[in-house]
Amino acid sequence: MGIDEAGRGPVLGPMVYGCLYCACSYQKTLSSLNFADSKTLKEEKREELFENLKVDNCIGWEVDVIDPRELSAKMLRKLKVNLNEISHNSAIGLVRRVINMGVLLTEVYVDTVGDAEKYQIKLSEIFPGVKFVVSKKADSLYPVVSGASIVAKVTRDRALRDWVPDETADNMHTNFGSGYPGDPETKAWLEHHKHSLFGFPTLVRFSWGTCTPYFKDSVEVLWEADKEDEEGSRNGNGKRQLKLSNVGFTGYKRKTEDIESSGKGRCKFFQARRLELVSSFL
Repeated sequence: MGIDEAGRGPVLGPMVYGCLYCACSYQKTLSSLNFADSKTLKEEKREELFENLKVDNCIGWEVDVIDPRELSAKMLRKLKVNLNEISHNSAIGLVRRVINMGVLLTEVYVDTVGDAEKYQIKLSEIFPGVKFVVSKKADSLYPVVSGASIVAKVTRDRALRDWVPDETADNMHTNFGSGYPGDPETKAWLEHHKHSLFGFPTLVRFSWGTCTPYFKDSVEVLWEADKEDEEGSRNGNGKRQLKLSNVGFTGYKRKTEDIESSGKGRCKFFQARRLELVSSFL
């Protein structure tokens, strides 16, 4: 079995982990199928190879598509989950899924994320009956990983190509280029689709540092939160507030009279209705 990912670096779209597996006796045949690191192949060739492996009864494959909202939520929550850990969990999930399907896995080749030796030890401890080989450039060294690379890349490309916005804003389009932060077309798309209050469409990984400069003119929002749950500044009522800037968003300062919730008291909406926070319903 080989495991590889596609879309780790882009600011747009999902990150996809793919695996490809076959009988050990099929390895020589696998080497003749012209699989290669998906990044070195043109899109048409990747699509062709993917369609070929789909109809090959000697090959099995699975994918884990990690939504950009999930990536952002995990990376920005109070107990953060970094991208390496998300990647490791996805690979572990694929191995476990294939084993639960009744496949007898004996060897698994993985393109490394982080320290290869530590990653290999981690996988071996979770699946002691499986031999793991974790290395850099595994997608170029092992045909089974090259096949997994194609599975992941084509799945991600199709997800982007077929993307339908959840939002209903006007003038939205899908000319977002490669999705990588340095792509001028991607930058132009981000600039065009930013919103001063709601940020970006759900296609965007808003936890990426790439997004931060686009919010220099955003609306500053103050969230009231229980003191046990969030870190924030204490106001006159003993409540604590959390700014969006604490989770990656920045905003411009406005005069007290210009904002509904100034930080010096409760929001007028709650004051007018005499609503208070309740910690217990008993």
